[in-house]
Formats: sequence, structure tokens, C-alpha cells
Amino acid sequence: MTIYHADKYLICIFDILFYVAMQKLQELKSHLKSGRLYKRAELEKWSKSVDRHLSQLLSMEILSKVGPGLYYAPKKNAFGIEPPNEEKLVQKYLDNSKFLITSFNIYNKLELGTTQLYNHKVVYNHLKSGDVKLGNKVFTFRKKSSFPTKQTAEFAVVDLVNNLDQLAEDQPKVLENVQKKVKELDPKAFSIAVEKYGTKKTRQLLATA
Repeated sequence: MTIYHADKYLICIFDILFYVAMQKLQELKSHLKSGRLYKRAELEKWSKSVDRHLSQLLSMEILSKVGPGLYYAPKKNAFGIEPPNEEKLVQKYLDNSKFLITSFNIYNKLELGTTQLYNHKVVYNHLKSGDVKLGNKVFTFRKKSSFPTKQTAEFAVVDLVNNLDQLAEDQPKVLENVQKKVKELDPKAFSIAVEKYGTKKTRQLLATA
């Protein structure tokens, strides 16, 4: 075989390999839907070279990384790219729907003298602990045995006392205001919230209330 024909043969082989590689990438892309979140393990169903394909899809901005092993297929609206819903982000990260997203900022609505604003969200759940960046927010995951499915004033008061030592406030004054606030709450619901969600220290502090 002459050098000319050998080079032509190699070029042909490279073209075929490139075509096959692009076909496999296109196959993976065909499964992606805008606005959806994907874990790396899910993408392995459609790709035998998932890391290479992920690198290509990220560089092409077909996917964006929004958390550890978590990817988002961007969805556009009239204002640009629509960020992923934080509930769906947390649910996908945990692979579980049993969690409560909250924030120390909810304490300000109780009118107990708290005014500070906090950037991070707290996620009570049964599986994970630690700070994790999902999307453009930092979520503090806290593993707890029990938490409500939705926020209530009774739970918020108990949660505040649980986290009192972490607040940048006049803590004795806030606790004094809590004792007054308790009188406005549903006694039965508050008693249940203290028993189910309060720490040992919180139950002691609220015993007289």
C-alpha cells in the first residue's frame, strides 16, 4: 500500500470513528429534556462513555452542573435561562421527597425581635448532613429523625429555640419574647411541636411555657 493510500485509509477510519462518536453523543442528547435534572448514574443508561459525553455536553452548554453529580438541562423563558426549582434540586440530590426546606429568616415573621437576614437554606431530612451548593445557593443539610411536612408557627418557635445559639441576636431577649409569644399559639399544637421537634435543651427552656 502506498503512503498516499495509507493516509487516505487512516483518514477514512478517523472519519468513521468520529461519526460513530457523534452518533452516540446525539443518542444521549435525544434523551435530555429541557428543564429536567439528571444524576450521572441516570445518564449511564444512555452512554458507555458518560464522563467524556458529559464534558462535551457541558462545553456545548447543553447541560450545566448544578451540584455533586447533578446536572441540569437548561430551560429558556422570556427572561433567559430559567433556574431549576429548589424543591426539585433538593429532591433530586437526596433521591427522596421526605425533607423540609427552611431558613432562619422565617423567625423574623414571628415578631420576636429577630431582624438578621441569612443567605443559606436549611434542609431537614433523614439522609444527609453538611453544606452543599446546589445551583447558586448553599443548602445546609441536617439529618433529623423528625420534622413536619410544612412550616407552622408552632414549629418555627421550637426551631428558633433549637437554633438560638446560632443567631446573631440578643438571645436572652429573644427567649423572653418567645415566652410571651407562646401564649398566642395553639396550646395543643405547640405542646406536640415541642415534644416532637425540640431538642432536650429546648424542651427544658420551654417547659414553663
